[in-house]
This record gives sequence, structure tokens and C-alpha cells, in this order.
Amino acid sequence: TLNPFHFARKGLYQSILYFSDAIEGQVLDVGCGQKPYQALFPCDQYVGLELDSTENRVNKQADYFYDGKVFPFEDASFDAIICNQVLEHVFEPSLFLREISRCLRPGGKLLLSVPFVWDEHEKPQDFARYTSFGLKYLLASFDLEIVEAQKTLGNIQVIFQLLEAYIYKKFMEDKGRLQRGLTTFMIIFPLNCIGEIAGFVLPENEDLYLDNVVLAKKA
Repeated sequence: TLNPFHFARKGLYQSILYFSDAIEGQVLDVGCGQKPYQALFPCDQYVGLELDSTENRVNKQADYFYDGKVFPFEDASFDAIICNQVLEHVFEPSLFLREISRCLRPGGKLLLSVPFVWDEHEKPQDFARYTSFGLKYLLASFDLEIVEAQKTLGNIQVIFQLLEAYIYKKFMEDKGRLQRGLTTFMIIFPLNCIGEIAGFVLPENEDLYLDNVVLAKKA
């Protein structure tokens, strides 16, 4: 509860864990980063893919890199594809989802998460936010039917998370160790505690939430 992104990470982790049993066989993680969720999936093979750049080759744990247009795999290569918090950074989502659909085997699963309410990040490569309805329509255009969907932080905790993200950016990011420590213990920790209680007591609101997490199936 000392992390300023406590609610966001907890909500996303819980949803990915909930869907993890559906992800099996040959799995591709698109935009894998450090592969933070790999241990959750009982799969035969876990392949990480990243955009080809000097930074990604140094700092990411990808097994393959691509040019931003075509994935370096044959058609129908994977039983499942994971795409976690990546789609909002893709300027041409149609090309991106076409590649995902192409690389999935018939009946294959896509586990996709994308922010709905969040500030601009990883600038300037931040291009979109998706409602649950927009995401359903977009995926259907590529023969990807949503089997089940969840909305993370569909309660007052989304307000607490946005407030803490603001505090982090203005009073913690790129600041000295002392200021970061004081802000954490005097502001972030109390807000996390209050937010946990408020999220339990107050009613949910399915229209205001942090992330969409969907499990889709290729027709």
C-alpha cells in the first residue's frame, strides 16, 4: 500500500489472474516488456514480442522484435495472444489487430487490456482511449468475439488512483529520495488505506473505471 499505483496494479493483476486459465498452448505476448505476468499462465511456450528499437533491445525481455507493421510469424502460429496496456500506443489499430488475428489459430484466445480513464503517458506515443463498446466493435471487425469482459476499479478507487497518479507526477517523479519518502508515507499510504475502505463501503459505478480487460476468441 506504499505504491502510488497500488489500485491500478492490483486491479489489473486480479483481472489477468482471473482469465489466466484460458491462456494455454503456444502463447505470444505482444508488447511484453519485462514479461511481468508470465508466471500466471500455464502454457507450453511463452514468446515475447516488442517493437524494434534500441531501447527495447536493451531494456525489454522480448524474444522477437518487429518493424511496427508485420509480426515475424507465420499465419495461425499461436493458440493465445496477450496484449497488455499496448493498444492505446498503436497509431493504426486496424493494422495491429489484423496482425493479431492473423497470428491466432481458429478458436484461439486473445487476452487484451487497455486503459479507459488515465492520463497521457509514454508521450508522445499515446493515441487513444477505448470504451467497452468501442473495443467490442473494433475487435469484431477482425473476427475477434469478446467471450467475457471486466472493468477494473469500477468504484470510488478509480478517483483515488487518479489523485495519486497526479501526486506522483507533480511531487514524486524525478524528485529526491527525501521528498519521495515523505510524500509516500504522509500522503500515498493514507490515501491507499482510505481508498481500500471506501471501495468496500461505497457502491460500484460500472460507467467510470480504469481499464477494460477482455477475453476474446477468434472465429
